[in-house]
Amino acid sequence: MTDGLRKGLTAYGDSGFSLFLRNAFIKAMGYSDDALDRPIVGITNTHSDYNPCHGNAPQIIDAVKRGVMLAGAMPMVFPTISIAESFAHPTSMYLRNLMAMDTEEMIRAQPMDAVVVIGGCDKTLPAQVMAAVSADLPTVVIPVGPMVVGHHKGEVLGACTDCRRLWAKYRAGEIDEAEIEAVNGRLAPSVGTCMVMGTASTMACMIEAMGLSLPMSATIPAPHAERFRSAEASGRVAAAMAKAKGPRPSEILTPAAFRNAQVVLQAIGGSTNGLIHLTAIAGRVPHRIDLDEFDAIGRKVPVLVDLKPSGAHYMEHFHHAGGVPKLMAQLGELIELDARTITGATLRELVAQAEEVPGQDVIRSRADPIRSEGGLAVLRGNLAPRGALIKHAAASPNLMQHTGRAVVFETLEDMARRIDDPDLDVAADDVLVLRNAGPKGAPGMPEAGYLPIPLKLARAGVKDMVRISDARMSGTAFGTIVLHITPESAEGGPLALVQTGDRIALDVAARRIDLKVDDAELTRRRAALPATAAARPERGYAQLFHDAVLQADDGCDFDFLTAAGRRA
Repeated sequence: MTDGLRKGLTAYGDSGFSLFLRNAFIKAMGYSDDALDRPIVGITNTHSDYNPCHGNAPQIIDAVKRGVMLAGAMPMVFPTISIAESFAHPTSMYLRNLMAMDTEEMIRAQPMDAVVVIGGCDKTLPAQVMAAVSADLPTVVIPVGPMVVGHHKGEVLGACTDCRRLWAKYRAGEIDEAEIEAVNGRLAPSVGTCMVMGTASTMACMIEAMGLSLPMSATIPAPHAERFRSAEASGRVAAAMAKAKGPRPSEILTPAAFRNAQVVLQAIGGSTNGLIHLTAIAGRVPHRIDLDEFDAIGRKVPVLVDLKPSGAHYMEHFHHAGGVPKLMAQLGELIELDARTITGATLRELVAQAEEVPGQDVIRSRADPIRSEGGLAVLRGNLAPRGALIKHAAASPNLMQHTGRAVVFETLEDMARRIDDPDLDVAADDVLVLRNAGPKGAPGMPEAGYLPIPLKLARAGVKDMVRISDARMSGTAFGTIVLHITPESAEGGPLALVQTGDRIALDVAARRIDLKVDDAELTRRRAALPATAAARPERGYAQLFHDAVLQADDGCDFDFLTAAGRRA
């Protein structure tokens, strides 16, 4: 077996010459033969001036390199795509699979015996894990970590749950322009990912629970010195894995690991995006996520972490309370503790070392949960034959069973044009419907499911309504919002048949979302649908995305990237 610089030689037709030339050119960087004769640990560099979430990546990289070298291996840093949530048009999800492809191919193309992937912003960690699973090289995952909290008028602030809450107040006229501008400068006081249980934190917690990162790595605040000590330790682990040739992701990501991720996702009241990303990761190996099983897990697993948007605290408080190891200790037998991790230890060994923090109230016991059921529920019905999702932990209890009149928006542009129109025919007990916002319809399945409350209702004091769509929403968002309706409307899903004035029934306890229109009428409407709702782009990545993207219940991966490959 070849390793180090001898791996994956460039095809010149003469392997001896290929190695000779590789050594000659890399020595131009000033490396010695001693350095080049060691196992190589590749380190992804996802730093970008467009990505404040990854603002600490250069320091993390330096710490990882230090750890790798202290353990006797050779670190080699290489760049990949960097995706920043609020800087990606039309949506970061549109670029997730491109980042996964870039990362996978760079791992395959360049000589390395192990790899450290560094990410954080919502789509970066799932893209990197998708890539690592497919490349199946020994991998250590390092999250960049959450921001520290901000403050405004004596109140603790967090991006981006509080940004949504305060923006809603501004829209409703409850705070003025000067105050919203002040808030704008205080929401994100440091580099790092959102400090609430948004998608970035959700993914970091699930990745730690799956054993792909070091204990406590999900929760350490981005600017803290502990973050860089953890990175150094990650470098040491990566060097050991490079020498041992394992364990590989395929050895770590067993059915038990995927079940643990689902249990943690429910227990943290995590982001709805977490399920899509976990499904995509599982699709890279033969361990498909079953939505009904996920819902069954949610009925057994309580929400134990008191974090916004489902609770009151922030990620740094979760960290100081003991982080994911303490959470898994509280979950007990709900976690499969004999699952292995990249350190060589089992979760049982790591959980036994969880810190006991007297008086902390962030991580609850199972006897005193935030909610008796998990944070997410899977809905089915004639509107969502392949499933939909609701984060009922962050929804209004009085709307968990609700029937209302549909008010339909055809597209994102239609919604933007009409939502604040004072003549919009809408009432507080109506159901807002957005379609053509799914993987193909938007494209990219944007975080548009958090439909704003129509301006005239917001100014009348309405804080929440039932809102449904084939879009996603940010993990930092809250409200009674049904998402990921599958199949999407652009693929001819039932959402395409809804008309303003129809009655829609939501029953979360029964796990139902139904359009109250008889089958004969739905058949008539389907016959009148246009042949295709999503035009095929003319070229480039847009065309590739349109042709290859799967639906939400398959993780929105590209069909040719899954373990099964493209089906005829």
